[in-house]
Amino acid sequence: MSEILLVMTNLPDAASALKLTRQLIESGTAACVTQLAPATSTYRWQDKIETACEVPLLIKTTRDAYPRLEALILASHPYELPEIIAIPVTAGLPAYLNWVSQATHPNLREE
Repeated sequence: MSEILLVMTNLPDAASALKLTRQLIESGTAACVTQLAPATSTYRWQDKIETACEVPLLIKTTRDAYPRLEALILASHPYELPEIIAIPVTAGLPAYLNWVSQATHPNLREE
């Protein structure tokens, strides 16, 4: 079983979040994407403090699928510099983690 990752990103609105979610699932680069409620982000960008309403996504994937996932996010994301943070999952329900691994492995995925 490949190492499981939880990847976080934010989108500017629900429509772009849903579009990216569908691409990640259809491409097999993510087993599951959880779209959270809109949140307010405050950050420094180009020497200015900005505040924006964003839609967070929690993406469950594997280290093996991560390069494809990152490339897809970069190609589809509307931001110039999207937040893409991958956190290793160190523990979890074994059956769930196995499912994530199988759902993102090209040779094991059911079409």
